[in-house]
Amino acid sequence: MISSNDFRTGVSIELDGSVWRVVEFLHVKPGKGSAFVRTKLKNVQSGSVVERTFRAGETVPQANLEKRVMQHTYKDGDQFVFMDMESYEEASLSQEQIGTRVKYLKEGMEVNVIQWGEQVLEVELPTSVVLEVTQTDPGVKGDTATGGSKPAIVETGAQVMVPLFISEGERIKVDTRNDSYLGRE
Repeated sequence: MISSNDFRTGVSIELDGSVWRVVEFLHVKPGKGSAFVRTKLKNVQSGSVVERTFRAGETVPQANLEKRVMQHTYKDGDQFVFMDMESYEEASLSQEQIGTRVKYLKEGMEVNVIQWGEQVLEVELPTSVVLEVTQTDPGVKGDTATGGSKPAIVETGAQVMVPLFISEGERIKVDTRNDSYLGRE
């Protein structure tokens, strides 16, 4: 159990049979009446966001989430197979379970898999990955009217905007949170 006074951004709680993550919180102490905590909660399974108010000191069950380090071993059709690095058990996850960042997933990459009981809630990729540029147009000197960047396709099939001097075959570092180019590797 966790008190509403202990809510912080990122804390996971159980409400109505689902796992909710605190996105925003605000402790309010009105001049008249008792204090309360106004929160914005995101359902981890469905992604829906709701606003909910709790009385100050109200206790709610804290979600018992387990974070396991797993390695992506191979892709089997539309299923991605991961191996637990401690027990060597394999688990198959669909593209929907992994989310939009699947475009940066490479074989052999270690990720954090967050589970609630036996249910996989999300897959956390590293914040940055090193990928090889497989296709990009050659940069033309003086062609900076577009801000000095061009699209490039990396080895996983994702498209990233890169500077004009990047050419095919180079390895670049990409931020998986916002799809941005971080530098050469």
